[in-house]
Amino acid sequence: MKKVHRFYKLLSSQGICVFSFLRFEHRFSKCEPHHCQLFINNEFVDSVSGKTFATFNPATSKEIVQVAEGDKADIDLAVVAAKKAFHRNSDWRKLSPLQRTNLMNKLCGLMDRDKEFLASLETQDNGKPYPEALFDVTYSILTLQYYAGWTDKFFGDTIPAGGFTSMTRKEPVGVVGQIIPWNYPLLMLAWKWGPALAVGCTIIMKPAEQTPLTALHMAALAKEAGFPAGVINVVNGFGPTAGAAISEHPDIAKVAFTGSVDIGRIVMQAAAKSNLKRVSLELGGKSPVVVFDDADVDFAVETTHEALFSNHGQSCCAGSRTYVHEKIYDEFVAKAAAKAKARKVGNPFEANVQQGPQIDEEMLTKVLGYIESGQKQGAKLQTGGKRIGNVGFFVEPTVFSDVKDDMRIAQEEIFGPVQSIFKFSTLEEMIDRANNVQYGLAAGIITNDINKALKFANNVDAGSVWINCYDAVLPSTPFGGYKHSGIGRELGKDGLDNYLETKTITMKLL
Repeated sequence: MKKVHRFYKLLSSQGICVFSFLRFEHRFSKCEPHHCQLFINNEFVDSVSGKTFATFNPATSKEIVQVAEGDKADIDLAVVAAKKAFHRNSDWRKLSPLQRTNLMNKLCGLMDRDKEFLASLETQDNGKPYPEALFDVTYSILTLQYYAGWTDKFFGDTIPAGGFTSMTRKEPVGVVGQIIPWNYPLLMLAWKWGPALAVGCTIIMKPAEQTPLTALHMAALAKEAGFPAGVINVVNGFGPTAGAAISEHPDIAKVAFTGSVDIGRIVMQAAAKSNLKRVSLELGGKSPVVVFDDADVDFAVETTHEALFSNHGQSCCAGSRTYVHEKIYDEFVAKAAAKAKARKVGNPFEANVQQGPQIDEEMLTKVLGYIESGQKQGAKLQTGGKRIGNVGFFVEPTVFSDVKDDMRIAQEEIFGPVQSIFKFSTLEEMIDRANNVQYGLAAGIITNDINKALKFANNVDAGSVWINCYDAVLPSTPFGGYKHSGIGRELGKDGLDNYLETKTITMKLL
């Protein structure tokens, strides 16, 4: 227990809003200051190799804790546990749909109890401002509650066919692997656990190596909620080892991945070469937000600002291409630059801070490289463009104007706080330009003309289109992309399809 108190001191020393910590001690007996373990078969265990790796606070560049490093051997153990839990006679498979609902809702209740603690872990591990992390916890709870209501609402059909009667059954695919990113660690966990648990699958999850802490706490809460052994397994590790082992495993029936296009291709190749497992991919984006001259400029500046700078620009659906009608272009650029310049960057636990650090030095270097590229290719730097300080991975909120469609900053995903503003003249021109990228995750339009709004929405290549708003993602609305932005949909009823098989049963009438 002394080690747990040292963990508390460690959190407090980094400015974390930890309160009533003693109530959490029993759940952190296996997540101590120097060793957070894997969660396999309802137990926290060391990795087979005994290796660990550090997770860092991106605001301070300091190590938070050593985390067990899982690889193929640990994935193999997790699959054995998940297969056993999925057996037709297991405790999990014998649960009625409403019993699964009750378990999921109990987990949500425990998350609500620990929401401040989960948010503190998320802010420390990811760097996002604490209020945003707290919002993510709330939204994660709502997502799991939404799917808890679906456990008895996915149905087959009865199909009359001459002298036969056929019926279809919807059944869980089995053991599923889930690989989540670092930009929304808890949210992405909820997006993937929710539908999988609702239909009765069992799970092996690999959190991003940069942000494993909330997933480990969720594993502890799942056990406390009463999920049977083997239903939920969390294996920390790296993509080329633990992630590859999930994608290649012959006994995993489906893999869900959220991350980059390049890694998505690797996941698909591994799935094809192993057992042709199902694959769903939520990948990158280069989303346009179009502002027409009939829009309120201040409203448009606010909306497009949040569309890009929210979560430090580290969002797959960030509105990273801001297209503004030529009649209001100059006014818009001036106000957008002023708003970005006023954005408060700093310690994510401090009051009124709107932007924390980028996740790590690699992303910091990548973002600064894109800023340099924009300047070299002729875009006009209106504000920002530099690193802030030399402690942590902070970047100034940056705005470019006079951006052209063939520039790198117009075509490639930056994943940082860099807003690129383009000028346009007509709707027809705008639709073609919006579609002239390899991505198709999201798009937005700000206008008072419903005809323009719907014509744009109907013709843009994007999985989500927001009119006079942006990033309005709800648990009930499907989310996913066209083209290189992915395969399949998460959230909503469509999110269940990733985890269901359809069985046809035909009976001859005698």
